[in-house]
Amino acid sequence: MMLRALVRFVAACMLCAVLAPASGAAQQPGKLRIGAVPVDVGGIAYYAADLGFFNKAGLDVEIVTLANGPAIASAVASGSIDVGSSNALSLAQAHERGLDFVFVAPSGAYTSASPTAGMVVPKTSAARSAKDFDGKTIAVATLGSLGEIATRAWLDQNGADLKTVRFIEMPYSAMDTAIVAGRVDAATMEEPALDRITATDARLFAHVYDAIDKDFSEGGFFSTAGYVKAHLDLMRRFSAVVAETSRWANANQPASARILEKYSGIATADMTHRVRYHERLDPARIQPLIDAAAKYGRLKAAFPATELLAPGLF
Repeated sequence: MMLRALVRFVAACMLCAVLAPASGAAQQPGKLRIGAVPVDVGGIAYYAADLGFFNKAGLDVEIVTLANGPAIASAVASGSIDVGSSNALSLAQAHERGLDFVFVAPSGAYTSASPTAGMVVPKTSAARSAKDFDGKTIAVATLGSLGEIATRAWLDQNGADLKTVRFIEMPYSAMDTAIVAGRVDAATMEEPALDRITATDARLFAHVYDAIDKDFSEGGFFSTAGYVKAHLDLMRRFSAVVAETSRWANANQPASARILEKYSGIATADMTHRVRYHERLDPARIQPLIDAAAKYGRLKAAFPATELLAPGLF
């Protein structure tokens, strides 16, 4: 119900944007408003601004920090920001519903070489295989999210009976207590929560995101196809800055951690694994998540990942 309400709200915002005067006409050349959340997977915008990469490319950027993905989607649809950061699953679901969102640059990626997510169990758990979770309860941060899809995929690939597994929604902050109290048998979470819980009350059981792919795009920066068409040069410069910043961030994780901590107020430097960044959008790195989302009921059907890329930009 909440997802349908969000889709209706975003669609209404897009209609308002179409009927309103074009905001691009009032902007000076190179002006760009970016909506983001100061977390590792979307940190590129903050790094580029802090390092002066946007200025070097002739971009006058305003970063608007927003609470979450739905707030960013609404802001992009209404035209109050030009570009937003989103996970690939949300953008695929918006595309399936006919919304005019397209990726213009990559952001965070998942790679098994530096896994930033995993499923944990209590240290006292007797579980040793996927079959041991038949009839059990697993906590995920959001039902229907990447975390649930990846966990379902891993259990399925390793012989569990998914029909008997129960998933419940729970914030990361509550998972530690639930694990200790035995209210859940396992939990899937991302860094830095993963580091904290495995240092105290739980043990890592499986890198379940590997079941989607060993290296896939978790998200990227997006806009509307109409905005991209009207500002193609601006989007090309933005995409080039993202590529430059991604190279820097992958090679300078301690420095990027300090920047992210400045904007988020959350300790990042001590995380065991940091998000890696792709330098360019590659449909082959988006397709595995689309396929998994379709297989486990979060999309009606799979579609070519190329449909999520901004026309004329790649």
